[in-house]
Amino acid sequence: MHALRALRESGAHSPDDIRAILAANVVFNSPVLTRPLVGAEIVSAVLAASALARGIGGQYVSEYRIDAATTVLRWRGSVQGHLLESIEILVDDAAGLLVERTIAYRPLPAVEIFRDLLYPLIKDIVPADLWAY
Repeated sequence: MHALRALRESGAHSPDDIRAILAANVVFNSPVLTRPLVGAEIVSAVLAASALARGIGGQYVSEYRIDAATTVLRWRGSVQGHLLESIEILVDDAAGLLVERTIAYRPLPAVEIFRDLLYPLIKDIVPADLWAY
């Protein structure tokens, strides 16, 4: 089981808990932002807030190890009662720390709800130009 999945399934976790499994220069690619986030400090804060915005529930439904560094996770849950699914590609370094996370969500209406819930949680740490073109 990937360290990020294990952490997420363990229950509530803080940015510090998440930061412990991230490489210092981790890159996070998300469709809710206009460009990647870079660095363990900001990525850990956003990942912790993301779990809060999605709320209670949801689960990883599959995990695929592609090679020694790459894992693909599928998650299914809901946001405000609407189905929300994601697929993410996780890339680790030789030390097992996460160096890149790329996530995709569906369906778009649920993603928009999720983004609206996430915004107030991270608007002060994510630069304004990452929210819109």
